[in-house]
Amino acid sequence: MRVHLVHRAVSKRQAQSGVLKRFKRRWSPPPFNILENTPEVRARAIETIVSDAEAQFRLYYTIGGPGVDQPPVGVFSLNRTGTLFVHKQVDREEFPRFTLTVRAFDKITNEERDEPLDIRIDVDDVNDNAPTFTGPQQYTVLEQSVVGTVVGKVNATDKDQAGTLHVKIRYSLKTGLDLFAIDPGTGVITTATNTLDREVKDKHLVVVEIRDMDGAVSGLFNTATATIAVGDINDNPPTFPQTSYTASIAENEMEKLILRIPIDDKDLITTPNWISKFVITKGNENGNFRIDTDPKTNEGLLYVSKPLDFEQTSNVNLEIMARNEAELVGTTAQWMSVPVNVVVNNVDEGPQFSAPTIRLNVKENTANGTLIGTYTALDPETKSSAGIMYFKATDPASWINVDRNNGELRVANTIDRESDFVQNGIYNITVRAVDASAKTGTGTVIIVVEDVNDNLPTLPARDLVMCEKEGELGSMLVTAEDLDRAPFSSPFSFSLPSDHDGKWSITKYNDTSATLKQMKELPTGRHTVPVDIKDLQGAGKTQTATVRICSCRNNQCIVNPNSVSFGPMGLLALLLPLFLLLLLGLLLGFFCMTKTEKKEIDDIGDNGGILLKSNTESPGEEVDHSLIAGPYIVTDSVVKGSVKGVNSAWLASNGSGTLGAKTTNPIYNFDVVTSDLGQFSSGRYNQFEENYMGNSEGFDNRYLTQDSTYLHNWQTNGLYLNKKLTFLGGEDDGRYAEDVVLRHAYEGVGSAAGSVGCCSDFGDDDNLDFLNGLGPKFKALGELSRKK
Repeated sequence: MRVHLVHRAVSKRQAQSGVLKRFKRRWSPPPFNILENTPEVRARAIETIVSDAEAQFRLYYTIGGPGVDQPPVGVFSLNRTGTLFVHKQVDREEFPRFTLTVRAFDKITNEERDEPLDIRIDVDDVNDNAPTFTGPQQYTVLEQSVVGTVVGKVNATDKDQAGTLHVKIRYSLKTGLDLFAIDPGTGVITTATNTLDREVKDKHLVVVEIRDMDGAVSGLFNTATATIAVGDINDNPPTFPQTSYTASIAENEMEKLILRIPIDDKDLITTPNWISKFVITKGNENGNFRIDTDPKTNEGLLYVSKPLDFEQTSNVNLEIMARNEAELVGTTAQWMSVPVNVVVNNVDEGPQFSAPTIRLNVKENTANGTLIGTYTALDPETKSSAGIMYFKATDPASWINVDRNNGELRVANTIDRESDFVQNGIYNITVRAVDASAKTGTGTVIIVVEDVNDNLPTLPARDLVMCEKEGELGSMLVTAEDLDRAPFSSPFSFSLPSDHDGKWSITKYNDTSATLKQMKELPTGRHTVPVDIKDLQGAGKTQTATVRICSCRNNQCIVNPNSVSFGPMGLLALLLPLFLLLLLGLLLGFFCMTKTEKKEIDDIGDNGGILLKSNTESPGEEVDHSLIAGPYIVTDSVVKGSVKGVNSAWLASNGSGTLGAKTTNPIYNFDVVTSDLGQFSSGRYNQFEENYMGNSEGFDNRYLTQDSTYLHNWQTNGLYLNKKLTFLGGEDDGRYAEDVVLRHAYEGVGSAAGSVGCCSDFGDDDNLDFLNGLGPKFKALGELSRKK
């Protein structure tokens, strides 16, 4: 077939220069068709494409697009003259259409003489695809469903061209036609009977065919097996394998499994149609039994939940019904029941009290030994109390005695209703009964403690705060308490004693409180007010209310900033200095009473003074000259920049209390005078301090070895005494030894004490006559020693 293209429109184009050029005509061939799956042994011409420009030019043609130079490559080709060829068969389901672009060029100038043209090639369908099933072919329908119940829908598809007979599918069943039916056009499966029974057959397999071409014999088809499961309904009640059951139980046992009851159920296991529920329909009026379901075996489990008494009941007949969680449907059957005979076996029991608990009313403060009741027990077999003994099991406050032979309960100690052992007026004890075979029974005695008026109303032991108000008298509420209960407690009566001082008045406020009011101006501080308080029975006594009158802020006392109040720490702070002072006195006394260590001073000769070591204090006694030591040598050391002084402890032990005794230190070159006032120095102390203490380099360190404490004491006492000496009397004042300042070159010539220069004479060691002239004080000391 040769195709000629005609003009569809004529357009004029004008160049920018305004010169008219040749216009191109538009060429537009109709779509071409090819048949899919056509075997191509050699290239087959399809159409010839001609451009309208061929009337003026000699043209050649080119083609491109899918099927030519794009995938799938090589399906089509176009020769230079415009003939279109097909080279390969095409699958429409993969490539239903091709769109190619054809161009026309001048053979001489290669100039494109027409606009590019898109041509369409449609692939025509052939019925080369059979219909296929989509989705699983599995369905479920309940047993005993009515005819026409929808089971499910068969889904299928066909790849051929839509809207043609190639894809029009027809459904049919090849098997199971006696139970099911299928709609040929929609593929919906329905039931064809109402006799489906899961317990007979729970699954059906049917063959379904799908065929295109609307079921024509020439149509393509496929088949599949559909699985139709039959769902369960509770159309079978549980049944018992036996017609009756028997169980036994010992009396007094409880919470014990006594019987397992198996059942049969044809319904689907583990579903509510199969799971059993058991009910005791008869014989359990007293609630002695309960029945549960074993979740694994679906059996009934019969328990004794409350103990049985053989003496009262030796045999129990029960009736037990088995049900399902789901109700029965689709059947006329009913729930089934089975009888169960429970035999109670007798055992030797312990004694049993007449009642598990008894109540006894007892007044508090009942006299000891008072009988308040009897609590006895019986042997269940013999119905006798013979041989039974009674004991207390619990008695928290030890208030009750139990007679072991007859169970009499008597008061053992004072019963107090206000005790912590009593709760809401109730006090409990437990009693144990023991028979001859050592079996026991226990009972409880509830003692209701009745109140008596054994407590008086009292006021709380705390200060009552009354706030001062300018221009008016204060008042406050006074509240009393009574541990008793009505009618031995409130309402209370309040009054002041007949001999009250008239400073206060009191009026009743409510059953437990009264208003206490000032009648006169009273100073701030604490005041005690006697108040008579009585209970409803008139029992009471005078109570003392402590009232604290103060200035208040927000109903709280304000502490006066000008006043001083001491708490425990304040008192401790005041007592601490006194304690320290006392401790200082004790330390001073200790040092004064401690015996000073004796120190021997070597005699180096010709050093000026002689110290006499002697315990003999009476005149005229011979003194061993070996006891008289020579002048001492100071061996204290010097610390650079300071001087440690003479051993003041030694001076105190050897020179104190001796009138006129004097020691000359050749190294220090100053005098030490001892008297009842202690040691003191002459005016040369200052010179020593200047020369040596201020310049340690000029002092021989080997003479100072004493502790620095003695230096400090020497410096302090020396300075003090040096100043005091200026106020003491001299020799010219006729005062001996007590307050006499001795000049260095004057050693007592003409004084009553005489000179002590003899002591430096080593050649006269045995001459002790100087002891007779040591002054009045020494003579007095000698007289005292003589009396001993």
